[in-house]
Amino acid sequence: MKIGVISDTHRYVWVIENAIKKIGDVDVLVHLGDNVQDVKEIKKYYKGKIINVKGNCDFAVDVPSEKIEVIGDKRVFITHGHRYDVKYDLSRIRYKALEIKADIVLFGHTHVSQIAYEDGIWFVNPGSPAVPRDEFYSVAIIEIKDGKINPGIKGV
Repeated sequence: MKIGVISDTHRYVWVIENAIKKIGDVDVLVHLGDNVQDVKEIKKYYKGKIINVKGNCDFAVDVPSEKIEVIGDKRVFITHGHRYDVKYDLSRIRYKALEIKADIVLFGHTHVSQIAYEDGIWFVNPGSPAVPRDEFYSVAIIEIKDGKINPGIKGV
């Protein structure tokens, strides 16, 4: 099972085609918000299952701000991250992950890619393929195989 993760595209629709090409063949694609309208553009290049949540720049949209999904037998908490102060540290989102017994947490908002493993939980932030704050344009790919989780960041 492969999961592609993208976040913070911010209506820079011209980066989406290349980002989807870099993600490649995945079973599920997750967009972590900012902006949910970009999912329409993603659908031009990716025909599989898409899961998305809204971010802090997504106003008045009928999309939830967080979801819990089971993907490849793993419990995945999906959120933009702004409600958990992820720009400062992972403590609040970690507490939420522990509370809901998540195996993987997918979040964005910082525009900086990050992979962390704490308390038996993988925390994955794909960064941004459009407006990164660290000049590294990126997406994430997570492979779940034989019960093991292997997350990675890919430059766009």
